[in-house]
Amino acid sequence: MHTLLRGGRVIDPGAGFDGPADVLISDGTIAAVGAGLDVPAGAEVVDVTGLVVGPGFVDLHSHVHSIAGHRLQAMDGVTTALDLEAGLMPVEKAYADAARAGRPLNYGFSASWGAARAQVLLGATADARIGSGLAVLGNPGWQRSSSPAELTAWLSALENEIAAGALGIGVLMGYAPASDPAEFLAVARLAAKAGVPTYTHVRELVEVDPATPVDGSEEIVRAAAETGAAMHHCHVNSTSGRHIDRVLGTLDRAQRSGSRVTVEAYPYGAGSTAIGAAFIDPERLRMKGLGPSNVIVLETGERVADEKRLLQLRQADPGAPCLMEFLDERQAADHAMLHRTLAYPDAVVASDAMPVFWPDGNSESTEWPLPPGGSTHPRAAGTFAKALRLMVRESTTWTWLEAFRRCSYLPARILDDCAPGARAKGHLGVGADADLVVLDPERITDAATYTDPTRPSVGVRHLYVAGTSVVRHGELQTDALPGQPLRGEAR
Repeated sequence: MHTLLRGGRVIDPGAGFDGPADVLISDGTIAAVGAGLDVPAGAEVVDVTGLVVGPGFVDLHSHVHSIAGHRLQAMDGVTTALDLEAGLMPVEKAYADAARAGRPLNYGFSASWGAARAQVLLGATADARIGSGLAVLGNPGWQRSSSPAELTAWLSALENEIAAGALGIGVLMGYAPASDPAEFLAVARLAAKAGVPTYTHVRELVEVDPATPVDGSEEIVRAAAETGAAMHHCHVNSTSGRHIDRVLGTLDRAQRSGSRVTVEAYPYGAGSTAIGAAFIDPERLRMKGLGPSNVIVLETGERVADEKRLLQLRQADPGAPCLMEFLDERQAADHAMLHRTLAYPDAVVASDAMPVFWPDGNSESTEWPLPPGGSTHPRAAGTFAKALRLMVRESTTWTWLEAFRRCSYLPARILDDCAPGARAKGHLGVGADADLVVLDPERITDAATYTDPTRPSVGVRHLYVAGTSVVRHGELQTDALPGQPLRGEAR
């Protein structure tokens, strides 16, 4: 099967190319890129004149494990959606479940530090889905430090998950902020030994909690320097808040000294988590300069009135999803901080996409358009289109070539050493996977809002996953489930 994309502006961040060209797809891979390509017999020719053609976006931080969530991300230009910050356990079951149900997008998972600790410290079921089962996050039982025997047990569990194909280790340190820093160092040593990255939601900053065992961003820098591990700092904007300039300075010094630290951000001033999370505690909110009114219950839209109400909600249902505002995008100073985060050299875009919940508690739907009443964070539907709107269309901070570096090429390169399959993603070299996005450069924009979070982005005209059309002329193809697993290979 051949498809020829004719007459577009082709962006290949792998080759540094930005210019008019055709792209030939053959049997799920890129067969040729160049001007005036011949049309193979029987090929479908798609006129993409006036459109931008590039490698599909690689999202390192997506918690959507459903057809519904993948469809929203497809309309946002994503072709590969990976759950690496939290991960799932057991990883073999996560891959098997996705393959059995089918996925529109490529998928993959890290070894879940949180689930491994919960399994050992709580005696939780082996199917400890920390990433999608938020209730466990608010349980203080797994947040404590481990005994030597417990540490050995859950490190062994992580090692087994890596051997089973996990794409590194996802570390939700921000949900166990008082745990012994020596444990994090042990995880970094394991990652370095196995040749896989870590993906960390860091613990509190010292400015927020002077009693923290170690500053969250300093911890990741020190561990990378001491062990040589590749360490990825997740959603640096949400964990840093108004201290972002200090944190970026810390990371810059580490990178300049040769440490293997990478950074991601999303273009929103509010995060999403479980209301029982440690950092939603009223005292910790005060340390951040925030209050209960910065917390919004996702299912009901309730903006929490006071500390008494927040404590009630945390007690009644610690796993209830909520939004937490850490920056006010309407304020010029806060908007500028968010912009500086996205502009930080080589920071990649990652969504932290959350599942869609409907009033009946379901997080799966095969309907399209999605049924009304779904609640989630708008970043599930709009992260990449919003980043392009802010950084390319409105501010011209990024060129289109730079945008595809941040959204496609650099994320894939973070995975090269642990997942050979990643080397065929994020660029348009001959033989690369035919994961492509074709977008309208004048119209690409997010449409999802905090009050209407499931509105698909606008401007993605075509999307191909492994050469199969998932979005065609702006319309989602509901019968397309071509997603393939991206798995690690233990060395």
